[in-house]
Amino acid sequence: MRETRSGTKNEKSSKSASANSSPLIMDIDDFKGEFSFDALFGNMVKELLPSFQKEAIDSSEGQSNAIGGDSFPNGHRRASSDTAKYAQALSSPLFPDVEKLLSLFKDSSKELAELREQIDGRLHNLKKDVSVQDTKHRKTLAELETGVDGLFGSFARLDSRISSVGQTAAKIGDQLQSADSQRVTASQTIDLLKYLMEFNSSPGDLIKLSPLFSDESRTAEAASVAQKLRSFAEEDIGGHGIGAPSMIGNATASKGLEYAVANLQEYCNELENRLLARFDAASQKRDLSTMSECAKILSQFNRGTSAMQHYVATRPMFIDVEVMNADTRLVLGDDGAHASPSNVAKGLSSLYGEITDTVRKEAAKITAVFPSPNEVMSILVQRVLEQRVTALLDKLLVKPTLVNPPSMEEGGVQLYLRILAVTYEKTQELARDLQAVGCGDLDVEGLTESLFSNHKDEYPDYEQSSLKQLHQMKMEEMRAESQKISESTGTIGRSKGASVASPPQQISATIVSEFVRWNEEAISRCNLFSSQPAILATNVKAVFACLLDQVSKYIVDGLERARESLTEAANLRERFLLGVGRRVAAGSTSNAEAAAAAGESSFKSFMVAVQSSVSSVAIIQQYFSNSISRLLLPVDGAHAACCEEMATAMSKAEAAAYKGLQQCIETVMAEVERLLSAEQKATDYRSPDDGIAPDYRATNACTRVVLYLSRVLEPAFTALDGQNKQAFLTELGNRLHKTLLNHWQKFTFNPSGGLRLKRDITEYGEFLRNFNAPTVDEKFEQLGILANVFIVAPESLATLFEGTPSTDAQRFIQLRDDYKSAKLASKLSSLWS
Repeated sequence: MRETRSGTKNEKSSKSASANSSPLIMDIDDFKGEFSFDALFGNMVKELLPSFQKEAIDSSEGQSNAIGGDSFPNGHRRASSDTAKYAQALSSPLFPDVEKLLSLFKDSSKELAELREQIDGRLHNLKKDVSVQDTKHRKTLAELETGVDGLFGSFARLDSRISSVGQTAAKIGDQLQSADSQRVTASQTIDLLKYLMEFNSSPGDLIKLSPLFSDESRTAEAASVAQKLRSFAEEDIGGHGIGAPSMIGNATASKGLEYAVANLQEYCNELENRLLARFDAASQKRDLSTMSECAKILSQFNRGTSAMQHYVATRPMFIDVEVMNADTRLVLGDDGAHASPSNVAKGLSSLYGEITDTVRKEAAKITAVFPSPNEVMSILVQRVLEQRVTALLDKLLVKPTLVNPPSMEEGGVQLYLRILAVTYEKTQELARDLQAVGCGDLDVEGLTESLFSNHKDEYPDYEQSSLKQLHQMKMEEMRAESQKISESTGTIGRSKGASVASPPQQISATIVSEFVRWNEEAISRCNLFSSQPAILATNVKAVFACLLDQVSKYIVDGLERARESLTEAANLRERFLLGVGRRVAAGSTSNAEAAAAAGESSFKSFMVAVQSSVSSVAIIQQYFSNSISRLLLPVDGAHAACCEEMATAMSKAEAAAYKGLQQCIETVMAEVERLLSAEQKATDYRSPDDGIAPDYRATNACTRVVLYLSRVLEPAFTALDGQNKQAFLTELGNRLHKTLLNHWQKFTFNPSGGLRLKRDITEYGEFLRNFNAPTVDEKFEQLGILANVFIVAPESLATLFEGTPSTDAQRFIQLRDDYKSAKLASKLSSLWS
């Protein structure tokens, strides 16, 4: 270890003033804080290297004054500088004092080694001190842990002791409480036995009773004592009645208690009557405090049931007949007959609101008077529903008979159902309002449902009867309207040459929408009256089946009426064209045109009927999807069964439509045949060889047929769609193809006629492309090819065919005007064989 810091510094200052070869004295403090190796190096060589000193002066010129004196930042002293010496150093050779620097560095290295040894010694001593202190600390911690464990054990024993003492104290307290309770019970029992002996006199002798039983101010106490005595005596008699007595004293006591029971019963009855009388008197005076006092005392008699029932029964709304009559007048009106659902709804809203207000007022009084207000409210609300509401429902909901239901002029079954729905909704609202006011444990919803159980059990039958009655009424209206139209326009055949009567009454989507509105109303009632999903699905399915039946009958009847018009037109056509003979018919052009006009009119009417039928079916399907299906899905199989019923009902309409469309095709083809017979001339396809250029335009018959088809089929393009349209037009195109083939068999053709036939086939084909029927287009393309047999020379016929010609081709070849003259049969025999 070195000497003190002050001595070291003094020694260092003296050595700095010595010769340059003296070593630089270092101290540990020089390395504390912010250490700079550059500063240390500068202090070491500043005397030996003047050039380094000059650089140091230039770089720290601004700092020397602030530092003061001749000290470096590390605290070492330096000798004063001199300009001459500095100049001499500049002119001396480079590193003239290298030996001195070497000696200085060695001395400095030794001093640094000594300082390191000092530091290592200090660190060694500190480690030893730390080790000793750590050992002492660990020993102290171990001793503390041992003490803490002992302390925790002491606390556990103390807690166990405290718990044991607490339990002992609790047992002592329970025993003391039990002893006190037994003492009180024994005292009360002594008093009760004394009172019981007073009632043990002869029956009816209540004169010698204690003042307790006659003091009006102690009525509550007397009632409590009387009830205890009565209970004790009845239990004793019951016990002796069950088991055989073993002692004569017991038998005697039993007999005495029988007298006591009779006297107690008489006393309790008399006391209860007096209290009820006081209760009524206080009620009339609206003395709630007295009423409350009486109610509390009466609660000891059968839990106060007599007082509760007596209070409820004396309410004016249950005993005043005028209140019942006012209820009826408010809902049904003064006459009480033909009440409308809207008036009933208004009347019930007003009446039920009045009842709710009355019950609310009574609830406030009951809460202030009775110790158990919920039980009283339960009795009150039950009495309201079972008496006041039921009396009104009996007058309001009178079930009509289904065998002979009321007429629609009187509202029909629908009026009963509408009033039932309105009444049910309003009564449910009343039940919810009464529930909000308070009704104790009473099941208000269940009680309300029971009021309508008789009506809900037979509800589906009445709903179906109502829908049938509405449908029957609408059909009668339509028949009456149709009869008026028929009478105003006349019928077919009323005069010679008369046309078909005005078209029959058409199917209307408006009528079907009305059917749907009736059904929607019925479904809404199903939702109202059917709480269980299975019951709801059953009722909805039955109601929707009524709609399917109604719509199916309506559509089928409408299509049948339209078919009757087609049949009448066909009969008219037969009468004018075939009834008298071809000669007479040919002279009856106007009658034939009248029959054609009738057929065209009936065709249009049937297409309109089909279009309305499609719209009606779409309405039903949309209604089923939007309103019915979601009500059936919760029940397995209900949705599929209803879909099957709907398909069955609609299939009847489809069958009627199919028959009518077949008649439409017959009507159109009959007129096409008439036009072809009337307009087609023999010279159309066999122009004379008179030198006049042949006419290659379409024949007049072709033009008339295409115009007729364009006009008559316009309603079909509008009325039909999808596969129905495709099937109808394909069938019509095939029939036209067959008719034209048969028609052309009546003529012979020369080459120019063949060209004109080909033009006719082109016109027919162009028109039939509007049908979008590929099979029909293909047939008329084949006809166009077959027409070439009339155009080519006889010797070129064989080149038109590959293999054996078809039957139609053979028949066409036979229609050539040169068939016999050119001996085509023998020439083509090889092809035909």
